Amino acid sequence: MSSESKLATAETGDDRQGVAEEALSNISLDSITEGKNERGIPATKFVDDIELFAASFNPPASPELLIGAYSDLFSKFKAYEQQLASKCATYKEKLPEIEKSIKVVRNLKEKKEAGESGVAARYNLADTIYSKAEVDCSQGIVNLWLGANVMLEYTYDEALELLTTKQGVAKKDYKEVTEDLTFTRNQIITSEVNISRIYNWDIRRKRESKLAGSS
Repeated sequence: MSSESKLATAETGDDRQGVAEEALSNISLDSITEGKNERGIPATKFVDDIELFAASFNPPASPELLIGAYSDLFSKFKAYEQQLASKCATYKEKLPEIEKSIKVVRNLKEKKEAGESGVAARYNLADTIYSKAEVDCSQGIVNLWLGANVMLEYTYDEALELLTTKQGVAKKDYKEVTEDLTFTRNQIITSEVNISRIYNWDIRRKRESKLAGSS
């Protein structure tokens, strides 16, 4: 049965809901987006001529379906925005820690090259509690946490190479995540604007139709 037939024969609330869901499914993501960014995030299509845009579907899309499609897209962008914001927060914590580790290893290496056997240091036991320790730098060995309760032993040069590489990757990823977050927020704004414009267009259309019918 065609969409036109279903729209004409649907009588019950369940039938109408089924028709709406099927029609909404016919509004593909490609229909309401245009292009993607470098990481494949779709860009929301700004609807300039709403009447022409609605008529481009077969059958023509109702304002409710268009609003539903953009509301669904809006919800997906909002969920993705939260994921990206969480990643940004993680990188903001991770990058200073890597930088701190690089400075510590460089300092130990400089002390060893200067002929010093040890160096006094203060380390963090808790958020506001520090303790003193004597660090042996004569062996030129340092242990690094790699995550998942894994710690490996490295020479100072190996540790600096690893940490510098991790820092470069983290900076690159943080830059991309920040760009994606800004891009996603722009798509959220465009989706909201489209929803508002389609709603207002529908109100004007109904008002004009009512005035035309009463004259």
